[in-house]
Amino acid sequence: MLTTLPEAEFSALEQRTAAEYAAFRARGLKLDMTRGKPSPEQLDLAEGMLALPGNRDHFAESGEDARNYGGLQGLPEARALFTGMLGAPAGRIVLGNNSSLALMHDCIAWAMLRGVPGGERPWSKEKDVAFLCPVPGYDRHFAICEAFGIRMIPVALGPAGPDMAQVESLVADPAVKGMWCVPQYSNPSGETYSDETVRALAVMKTGSPDFRLFWDNAYSVHDLGETPQRVANILDACEAAGHPDRAFVFASTSKITLAGAGLAALASSQANIGWFMKAAQIRTIGPDKLNQLRHVRFLKDAAGIAAHMAKHRALLAPKFAAVLDTLERRLGGTGAARWTKPEGGYFISVDVPDGTASRVVALAREAGLALTPAGATWPHGRDPHDRNLRLAPSYPSLADVRTAAEGIALCILTAAIEAERARRAGG
Repeated sequence: MLTTLPEAEFSALEQRTAAEYAAFRARGLKLDMTRGKPSPEQLDLAEGMLALPGNRDHFAESGEDARNYGGLQGLPEARALFTGMLGAPAGRIVLGNNSSLALMHDCIAWAMLRGVPGGERPWSKEKDVAFLCPVPGYDRHFAICEAFGIRMIPVALGPAGPDMAQVESLVADPAVKGMWCVPQYSNPSGETYSDETVRALAVMKTGSPDFRLFWDNAYSVHDLGETPQRVANILDACEAAGHPDRAFVFASTSKITLAGAGLAALASSQANIGWFMKAAQIRTIGPDKLNQLRHVRFLKDAAGIAAHMAKHRALLAPKFAAVLDTLERRLGGTGAARWTKPEGGYFISVDVPDGTASRVVALAREAGLALTPAGATWPHGRDPHDRNLRLAPSYPSLADVRTAAEGIALCILTAAIEAERARRAGG
């Protein structure tokens, strides 16, 4: 531990680390660990989709010509691909184009403009609209709330999911209309909600009759280990609890096939799906059904998805292992950081000493390493502790990930040493 090192040993470490950082910075690197994008090698796994449907075979199972307008809900066979990921029958699934974030945005926009089933008025007519935001969390969720003027309330996230005592207390306020959830391999900390947490979210009493869980199950098939984690079915839990309309469940193939040309999906109750379809028919004449057909022909079924994701895992797992091994080797026992060891998803969450996350990002930038801004995992980009960092190992090559991990560990150690030196100096 840095705080217990005798002064002579601490000074030696301080000098050695400063020299290492200077040498690393002098290499003039340019590496990016900011966002969880699939690597080119991962995208290559779906290269075969580009030749589909092929041979003028552009007809759905029903005989519908996928090149034409219509089919607002999506091809039945394409919706069937998502039944396992979403935990709903194909009839209660709607397909969008490549971004599930767009479906989340639409749900909130239409809730603000029209209200949702079970509500008394559009959310925009309320004096105050608030969302619960488990932290650390996903910055793009927070950006949607910020864009619509929705007040965000941070909620602590632990190994079993959000702190339910805190959640149950907060949802008694009728201003709280919703809650963001990444229930499996949470972004960025990797937790999977326990069965008890899922049930508690389904049965809890809320002050607002039209409260909604925005259940972003983005990583439902994105395993890194050999023993996959799975989250309980929130739609079934809500229905059993007498709150069938409580959950909107989202997923996509953005990190399964082609990130810029995937499919997005929404599942919910029949009432919620009818509400969504009524609003969507004004917005669009229909989705890209040719792309839906490509996905059906390429992935085929749940077994095909599992086989394809095993190829992703073979590319991703070594990158995550490289980061985790480096953090342990360089920082283990120093007290300079704590980090998650995710079993799936796209991120590693690192907590550094309070007040040093921004300094780590600045040191990294000076050394040619682009990191997600400190604070991004909190509403409005403001981490009150200046503690959390989100690392995204997916996009760079394995060699670049190894190099970046060394630099990140060095920056974390440098910032921690600076903070400890200030403490010893009485600053």
